[in-house]
Amino acid sequence: MSDWLEISVPVERGEAAEDVAGLLALELPDAASGVEIRPGEIVYWVPLERGETALAEARGAVTVLAASGQPLDASRVAMRPAAPEAEWRDAWKRYFRTIRLTRQIVVVPSWDTHEEAADDRVIHLDPGQAFGTGAHASTRLVLEIMQELADGGARPRRVLDLGAGSGILALAAAALWPEAEVHAVDNDPAAVLVARENAALNGASIATGLEWPPGAFDLVMANIQADVLAELVAALVPRVAGNLILSGLLTEQVDGVAAEYAAAGLRVLRTAPGREDPAWSAALLAR
Repeated sequence: MSDWLEISVPVERGEAAEDVAGLLALELPDAASGVEIRPGEIVYWVPLERGETALAEARGAVTVLAASGQPLDASRVAMRPAAPEAEWRDAWKRYFRTIRLTRQIVVVPSWDTHEEAADDRVIHLDPGQAFGTGAHASTRLVLEIMQELADGGARPRRVLDLGAGSGILALAAAALWPEAEVHAVDNDPAAVLVARENAALNGASIATGLEWPPGAFDLVMANIQADVLAELVAALVPRVAGNLILSGLLTEQVDGVAAEYAAAGLRVLRTAPGREDPAWSAALLAR
């Protein structure tokens, strides 16, 4: 018998499914540890002992999302025994394929292939049980800003990916700035393990861990929900020696969160909604 249960949230496939998956990951810690978009549903996994509590939390979150206009029905949220871990990790292979995310950054899952262009920076990625393939608007926004910084001549020496998930932002930093010292930090041990595996898969020199390393950073990426970003202001601002990219923010949240960081001593260079999904926004700040 599996020690895990699946929480299933029925949803139409397409762009709505990506949005709902991202919103669930923002609202529910269990979903933040890994979601899978399947035909007609979004699935994430919870330990057996958390089943009833997690189901109630999922229905509560879906009720809130439905009230905001998402095409969801809380009464259809269900729980069932999960397949063995090897099977649900392999399920990614059916739904996640190679995707170009910026001018240079191309994400290629370990089971797919890609014919590289001369200037490509290819990231080989196995998301596993950690949220972050790069396809969601909040992650793509960070990658686009990183690409703009690189194209503008930025050369950060120390980089921190805070809330790293699968490690995709840290991997992108290592690909864009091979000489940089890159750290990937997450408070979820499963995410740290996946980020470490992905760093090894790419031959990238990335330090992974649960704790923030000491010192300041020339570039910090924090793709985390608004309430957590608000709690981190006092701790994070002193660590920013150069640029800070904030994401994981709905467009109606971004100016307020950016203002809190500005009040603590940073400058807001700009806020920007996603080009493909304007419901999500990111902020670029500087020391």
